[in-house]
Amino acid sequence: MPPFDSLGESTGAGLASNEHIVDCWIGVAQEAQRRTVRLAGRLTIGHVPELLRACAESGAVEIDLTDLVSADLAGVEALRRVRAGGATLVGATGYIKLKLDTQ
Repeated sequence: MPPFDSLGESTGAGLASNEHIVDCWIGVAQEAQRRTVRLAGRLTIGHVPELLRACAESGAVEIDLTDLVSADLAGVEALRRVRAGGATLVGATGYIKLKLDTQ
């Protein structure tokens, strides 16, 4: 049970347990003519199949990388693959752009 302060509120130590850490979050928003796939956290090989499924629908796809912190080699390759397939990548940090644009 997490520790509580004098007001009965949870304190930080109990909120940072490893059980609740999410490596990567993939969210999809579908509009009339465009699908936006938003990535947050750390994109790793385990998340690639979900990313590819999210981008597989027909129509324009925009991938928002604003909250993407890092990507392993498989994640970078998946992003390159969907970009080559016509997806637009937006919001990438300089670090992520560098990884995407170097072989």
